[in-house]
Amino acid sequence: MSKPNRARYKLSAVKASYADAVGGNQVEVETDDGKVFTFPHPLFTEDDTARQIDAAEGDEGKARVLLGDQWSDFVKSGGDANGLMLVYVAARSEMQDTLGRHRPTRK
Repeated sequence: MSKPNRARYKLSAVKASYADAVGGNQVEVETDDGKVFTFPHPLFTEDDTARQIDAAEGDEGKARVLLGDQWSDFVKSGGDANGLMLVYVAARSEMQDTLGRHRPTRK
């Protein structure tokens, strides 16, 4: 039996609350030709992927990890590593601002 006034959070509700607050668990990047590419939102990046991003050399290495199989199509559509990393940094920065203000749902 839980104690009164004890903090209890339902995991699925918390994840959904944060996903809603940051705009989803994926970040979408649209190239100038209108094609849309996605990568995991920094808040929802799996540990293995985060380690691969950290270990990658330069913007291109990190961008290749983020986009995976989408990388060559992204480049063909006019995308570049530096631009993608700017989007990644923007998503992380916005996430930090959001986390400071957001209060997750408990149930």
